[in-house]
Amino acid sequence: MTSQKVLMVAEKPSIAVSIASVLSRGQMSTRKGATDVHEFNAMFLGFRAQYKVTSVIGHVFSVDFPAAYQDRTATDPLDLFQAQVVKSAANPKAHIPRHLSQEARGCTHLVLWLDCDREGENICFEVIECSGFTMNSRNGRVYRARFSSISEKDILKAMDNLVEPNRNEALAVDARQEIDLKVGVAFTRFQTNYFQGKYGNLDARVISYGPCQTPTLGFCVQRYLQISTFKPEKFWTLHPYIFQNGHEVKLEWERQKLFDVNVGMMFQKLVLEDGILDVTEISEKQESKGRPVGLNTVNLLKVASSALGFGPQMAMQLAERLYTQGFISYPRTESTAYPSSFDFRGTLAALVNNPTTGSYAEKLLSEGFQKPRGGVDVGDHPPITPVKSAKEDMLGIDAWRLYQYVCQHFLGSVSPDCKYIRTRVEFTIGGESFHCTGQRTVVEGFTYIMPWLGISEKNLPQFMKGEKLEVSKVELYEGSTSAPDYLSESELISLMEKNGIGTDASIPVHINNICERNYVQVQPGRKLVPTALGISLIRGYQCIDPDLCLPDIRSFIEQQITLVAKGQVEHSRVVQHVLQQFKQKFIYFVQQVINFLIFLRHCDAQVDMARSFWHK
Repeated sequence: MTSQKVLMVAEKPSIAVSIASVLSRGQMSTRKGATDVHEFNAMFLGFRAQYKVTSVIGHVFSVDFPAAYQDRTATDPLDLFQAQVVKSAANPKAHIPRHLSQEARGCTHLVLWLDCDREGENICFEVIECSGFTMNSRNGRVYRARFSSISEKDILKAMDNLVEPNRNEALAVDARQEIDLKVGVAFTRFQTNYFQGKYGNLDARVISYGPCQTPTLGFCVQRYLQISTFKPEKFWTLHPYIFQNGHEVKLEWERQKLFDVNVGMMFQKLVLEDGILDVTEISEKQESKGRPVGLNTVNLLKVASSALGFGPQMAMQLAERLYTQGFISYPRTESTAYPSSFDFRGTLAALVNNPTTGSYAEKLLSEGFQKPRGGVDVGDHPPITPVKSAKEDMLGIDAWRLYQYVCQHFLGSVSPDCKYIRTRVEFTIGGESFHCTGQRTVVEGFTYIMPWLGISEKNLPQFMKGEKLEVSKVELYEGSTSAPDYLSESELISLMEKNGIGTDASIPVHINNICERNYVQVQPGRKLVPTALGISLIRGYQCIDPDLCLPDIRSFIEQQITLVAKGQVEHSRVVQHVLQQFKQKFIYFVQQVINFLIFLRHCDAQVDMARSFWHK
């Protein structure tokens, strides 16, 4: 007879199936519930046990204000900073707490298989609460499984190394949720109520503010303002040409640019009057282009946007689907360093049957692969890697393209560096110095599997030091300095990461929010162009309190939340301190808002004029 009963809870139904299939060796029964329940018998901690494996569907609870604060017309937004918050399971997840409570009856152990990040840790404690287990039980009935993929190897390894859930990381999520709720709702309710019907550009149904969302919009508007205030300036540069061994070669000027056409014409005359180029120096140097470090979430999102044409939200949805289907490892990670225990040979072997990269994986196995570059280990998950081979018809076109990139990046990270010869030839004429450069690849290395990162080949004719050559023509090129382009999604993601806005999991959400709320529009090339509404909001915040749209405060909040996650600061102290800061800013904002309105009306015409000028 089995006396031990083990309840296992995963974050998604598909992961629960994978876990149960591995641990039961396929010998399980499944019954329907709020989410499916898979049952089987197997060993647990040296005892024969009866298992039940089920799942939640992401967070069980959401954080909100009590009913007394839900009527925005009857509540002063300032009161929200001191209001209590409640956690509740609303539709479509209202049935999950009852499901967990029912399945936990009679169980002696709870094993939590939630995603291994802070959000997953937070959900662990939601499950503990619903199931009626306690962390203080003497026999240690609550366990945490830590894993980075749902391969058989990782699942078995996690079962052999069960740990306790991390309450500090869960509390860090509680802190962020409470801060974002109170600050966001207070400002949003006030703005929406105050501006409705008072100002054309702000006549939106909801005029939202968010501690992450608004600085994200701020980056886009800041670039727009750089564009709209940019004044082009003409410049001139000199390019002598020579005809050598059937090739025309364009030379670059050491002075690069001049901003006076008369001075440029003077140098052109000097070069033409001399007419003979002296070859003064020829140098060859072998250089290398390093293979990539491991792939983390931010870099995956950037490549998905810039190269594959997927927005960050869609890219994460595809990556999560690939993960839950067992094709890639966990897609939310900040680390670019592989752990010392990583099974490179096993991962390469899993790709041998890949229809497009399989032959290269086989070559690395037979000829030897390189140790990856260092990267950074932040202690969360390993870099994103393929777990098993796939074919396009198994995944669909978009998921297949993202999966292929993950495969190529992993293979590139264990390939040799790219090596090439760089040749530089230097010339003098009329007292001026010029040069030309050529590049020739000698070892493709990782660029074989990532050809878009390859070296641009440029062959030069043969030159000899001391050789004298006749100039075929001398061009005085006229150009103009150009304004920066609108921010691309990829550039915005880099700025958000650099400035501590959002996390690897939430960055796509913040970018999606400013698009859905019509603060920016996605243009061809995935450029983010702010709307009149988005521009007006940021200009108004800049007029009253620039901190509200700058990244500094959010970066500070994230630093404080990280201290909570590490157990160095109490969760309640961080929440109280941050909310007090924002409460003071809210009071000042309300006092000065009439200036906001006057300013927006004044600058509306300027915004329209600047936008019209740029689009001409």
